Amino acid sequence: MPSIKTPADCQTVITTFEMTPGTCQDLLEALNAAYAEFISKQPGFIAAGLHVNDAQTRIANYSQWRSREDFQAMLRTPDMRARNRTLAALCKTFEPVMYDVVATY
Repeated sequence: MPSIKTPADCQTVITTFEMTPGTCQDLLEALNAAYAEFISKQPGFIAAGLHVNDAQTRIANYSQWRSREDFQAMLRTPDMRARNRTLAALCKTFEPVMYDVVATY
């Protein structure tokens, strides 16, 4: 389960995906499969959550990793590189960004 606290003892990654309502469900299914079959089993993975906006034009993915290096190592695997090509074909853009937690309320 994700836990947001400061100081953070993990690496936070927020990835946003932009797509059309017609591809939202396909993209969501691909992301769920990626997490269930691969990402959640990678070293350093802590937790993640997927969020969809009402218009089904954006998905936000919040994930936590033990370290920045663990997240980057997962991205470099052949499996994830292939999955990212599939994800890219289902959306207009996607961008993973690493964040540091600086405050919680």
